[in-house]
Amino acid sequence: MPSEGGFTFATFLTDVLTVFLFVVLFWLLIIVFGDLFRRHDISGWGKALWVIFLLVLPYLGVFAYLISQSGSMAERSSQQAQQARNELRRAVGFSAADEISKLDKLKKSGSITEEEFKRLRARLVGVTSASQLP
Repeated sequence: MPSEGGFTFATFLTDVLTVFLFVVLFWLLIIVFGDLFRRHDISGWGKALWVIFLLVLPYLGVFAYLISQSGSMAERSSQQAQQARNELRRAVGFSAADEISKLDKLKKSGSITEEEFKRLRARLVGVTSASQLP
């Protein structure tokens, strides 16, 4: 028999739901703030207004930002991922020419077939040409 003000299953579920909603809110705020401060297409005043809106009405602000900026958020995220890949390739010394010569050696040694060589070479050429696009 539950006592008044005591621990019940309903209070447990309410607490779990509340914690879940706060975790989701913080996660969404981190995503939105990260995207907002990476942007170069809005002014500092625009960013300040978004921050005020997000702090005063967090859930409404997050949803408004996601609805109004979702397409450009995806583009910026994709561009950032591509830039990170390119920087990693430069840091480790990735060169398509070196990789193609390694593939040629594998083909000559019989480790890969001609079809595999062509497929892997096409992928390397496609990766490097796509990474050089503006």
